[in-house]
Amino acid sequence: MTRVVAGDIGGTKTRLAIAEVADTHVDVEREISYPSSDFATFEALLTDFLTGMQTPDFAAFGIAGPVHARAVRTTNLPWYIEADVLQQRFGFRVCTLLNDLEATACGLPALSAADLLTLQQGEPGALGNSAVIAAGTGLGEAGLFWDGQVHHPYATEGGHGSFSPQTELEIALLRHLQLRHAHVSWERVVSGMGLLDLHDFLRSYRKSAVPRWLAEEMQSGDAAAAISGAASAGTDDVCIETMNCFVRLYGAEAGNLALKTMSRGGMYVGGGIAPKILPLLQGGQFLEAFLNKGRMRHLLEAMPVRVILNDRAALYGPALRAAGAALNV
Repeated sequence: MTRVVAGDIGGTKTRLAIAEVADTHVDVEREISYPSSDFATFEALLTDFLTGMQTPDFAAFGIAGPVHARAVRTTNLPWYIEADVLQQRFGFRVCTLLNDLEATACGLPALSAADLLTLQQGEPGALGNSAVIAAGTGLGEAGLFWDGQVHHPYATEGGHGSFSPQTELEIALLRHLQLRHAHVSWERVVSGMGLLDLHDFLRSYRKSAVPRWLAEEMQSGDAAAAISGAASAGTDDVCIETMNCFVRLYGAEAGNLALKTMSRGGMYVGGGIAPKILPLLQGGQFLEAFLNKGRMRHLLEAMPVRVILNDRAALYGPALRAAGAALNV
């Protein structure tokens, strides 16, 4: 057993854990979730977590942003994180930084069958590259290269690729977003913030005012959850359309990623949003958009598509990576 510090650093929240790792089994000993914006730096947050504890020798952190030269500037937070600085300040023997989706990809071996929901079976015994897509505060994407024996996770910033509309409605959405953003990426439409912009656009496009009860819910709490809740309850037509559009766009970009990575081994849908909208993901619109790639439809039909239900996958990955580093010291 190897005792490690693992972290999942996101734009909205940061989760830290102390875990015991044996092979691909991760036993979380202690876990705390923090609002990321409550701390000026990640070092301050990590200090709070580790105060009064015996610090493990090995640590790894999944971070929403591109990691380069053992450092990362977070995409949706004003943090700059350096592995060497953390290693020196906290006394880690080895500290590793990973992109957050690479971290989720690394965590897949720790998941059980109960942690996954199958949307499409694909071909029996499918083998090959795999990929992970995850909508949350932003949109993350990662690949897993299959070398014939094992998968090798790698990071991408595919969520920042340019949004490509396919219908008249989506073209109107693009034009609407171009008035707000210099570059309209897939993250601008398939994410928590994208959901809000999609709702605003449809209100304007349909010339439908926000009902007072919904406006109050959106102002008093999680606006995205209020929109999703109204759609689930069937109490507002624009909210229903918003969620249906969101699911179709999510499926379309998942299909794009699957083709670009040739994910014969499967597509995994992670992140915080997917488990909250399972009935919509199972309703057929996600898969139809995923498969709607013309002559490549048959290729996509052969790929398994699974939703990650266990939100600890993004913690399991750094824990496994930290334990792996311990074996090499």
